[in-house]
Amino acid sequence: MNNLLYKLIRKLLFKLIAKKKKEYDRFLSVPDYIIDRWERAKMMGFGEGSSVYDSCLVLGNVSVGKNTWIGPYTVLDGSGGGLIIGDNCQIGPGVKIYSHDTTKKVIDSNAKTEKSSIIINNNVAIGSNTVVSMGVHIGECVIIAPNSWVVKDIPPYSKAFGSPARVSEKIEKI
Repeated sequence: MNNLLYKLIRKLLFKLIAKKKKEYDRFLSVPDYIIDRWERAKMMGFGEGSSVYDSCLVLGNVSVGKNTWIGPYTVLDGSGGGLIIGDNCQIGPGVKIYSHDTTKKVIDSNAKTEKSSIIINNNVAIGSNTVVSMGVHIGECVIIAPNSWVVKDIPPYSKAFGSPARVSEKIEKI
């Protein structure tokens, strides 16, 4: 019986894989063939039109606005005071956003976990593999380059990059 069920599941999975390959020319991790990104976002209370991949780890108090794309292999940590992500944002693959920090506990086992909320305003694009540290506020209409480490606030209408991230130029308002 188990062997028959296994074969049936594999057959259905391969059909799903072939369909996604034909429609979108992509291969996904297995859970992403089964779990709808938009339904998952809706179940988590995220805004209308937002999507979140199954491989995204969501911790604590996380709020996401409308039409925001959360890429695969991301971490959204709102356990340290909350995380707010606005409308029309793109959180690239591998982005890690942490609202808490335990590094002081390495030096002093009696140290408390540091916690501070993070706010990411509307129309923000955060490039792949970027890390956003606790307490940061990112203004509206900001682009953060891939592989950056954001440790301080980024003003609205800015491009930032680097480790630590620095504003490189202003974006003209449209």
